Amino acid sequence: MSVVIKEVGYVIVHVPDFVQYGSKPSRDLLEDNGLSKQIASHLRSYEETVKYPPHQVFIGNRHPDELNEIPKPWYEHSFQNGKRQGPFGEIMPEEEFYGWMKIADDFDLLWLNPDFVNQIRDKFASHPFITDQHVKKLGEGKAPENIKEAIEQGNALPVYFQGGLVGSLRRDHDKDDTLKAEVLMENLLAKASGSLAMLHLFKRAGIKPTDVDFVLDCTETAIGDRYNRGGGSLSKAMAEMVGCVNATGNDIRAFCCAPNHALINAAGLVESGIYNNVVVAGGGCLAKVGMKFSAHLKHHMPILEDIIAAIAFLVTKDDGVSPIMRLDSVGKHDVGAGSAQQTIMTSLIVKPLNKLGLKMTEIDKYATEMHNPEITLPAGSGDTPYTNYRIIASLAALNKQIDKTEIEKFVKERGMPGYAPTQGHVPSAVPFLGHALEAMKKGKMKRAMFVAKGSLFLGRMSQLSDGISFLLEANPKSSN
Repeated sequence: MSVVIKEVGYVIVHVPDFVQYGSKPSRDLLEDNGLSKQIASHLRSYEETVKYPPHQVFIGNRHPDELNEIPKPWYEHSFQNGKRQGPFGEIMPEEEFYGWMKIADDFDLLWLNPDFVNQIRDKFASHPFITDQHVKKLGEGKAPENIKEAIEQGNALPVYFQGGLVGSLRRDHDKDDTLKAEVLMENLLAKASGSLAMLHLFKRAGIKPTDVDFVLDCTETAIGDRYNRGGGSLSKAMAEMVGCVNATGNDIRAFCCAPNHALINAAGLVESGIYNNVVVAGGGCLAKVGMKFSAHLKHHMPILEDIIAAIAFLVTKDDGVSPIMRLDSVGKHDVGAGSAQQTIMTSLIVKPLNKLGLKMTEIDKYATEMHNPEITLPAGSGDTPYTNYRIIASLAALNKQIDKTEIEKFVKERGMPGYAPTQGHVPSAVPFLGHALEAMKKGKMKRAMFVAKGSLFLGRMSQLSDGISFLLEANPKSSN
């Protein structure tokens, strides 16, 4: 039985007032509070965020290859006709997202000022996914004096909009750091954004939430308490929020590899016949908001990590149309394989293709870590996608499948510019799934390979790296 990836959902949420709560900015602000004015002066407007070319590529309004034709810096050459809505999802403004956070809030953690609630109510209610029940849950707000008292007593973090105080987010246990306000804020943003991506997925796939059997969450946020810090389950929290009443689920954590691991797990569950419709979803990562902010300030450019992003995918049995996951050629980075980049790429690309008797040149596009280089280069982190594509092309040359003089041609034709938000799990190969599905359904692409790597050593429990890959093929039954 074949397994397909049927549809995708991608979401970007503009969260400029949360930049201060990203891991790097929040630590630096403790040492230099004067940074707050610098940060505020380098934040983008929502309109600038929507017009930013990589964001339009992410939600499907443009193809990644189009970025090759746009002069850099991209933030100075925005699309004047940039749209909030795209084929794969949307770019949501911060004020509306506060409403989504509130309906994701089952423990009254987020308190919003009544005036602010009234300010956002109509815009929030106008979203096509919002029901009367959601508007009711938004409530009327909490008294300003109660919000101020919770902040002054150290029991809550202040919540801002356009720099002004509009609420607070409280901790839920006075001695459990796993339930402190900073962590609960991360978790709430992840739940709300991941749920929004799932709803876009359902709309594109034409299925009801009640049709979903199982949800696998691949977010980088760890949900739990002090006795089970990463226990989860964000998957069931999101499933509940979007109405997947017939589903259960669990969370998959594998650093940046998590989406690929989750998709392969989902495919195994479907192929075995245990479940029919499995959703893989991942919400945004607040910890990585503003991660490279100091470099952006140094280079007098806008802070481009003023967003969170979310992803969602539907894995089902073969429908005769959707692209097929080749489960007979999954690439994996074995424990004994070593950590050299050439070795890792050989394990993830060359070995699985050799198993199928395919050459590297028979893959139309490779998707790797699709970090936007405009974010990483100013910080000295390099152009991750380009570096990976050079390694892949060099492997093709080493294996006598292309000439050394064709390396750059291979990179341009079978790679693509990075365009994904630097949200850890989000950029890791899967942003290209939407574009690949569309191209394969239209007969414009035959094969794409999705290659993810993870830095397990960051957890200080192993010196190992990680990696996993899968091959996606156009469905032979499709008439295009």
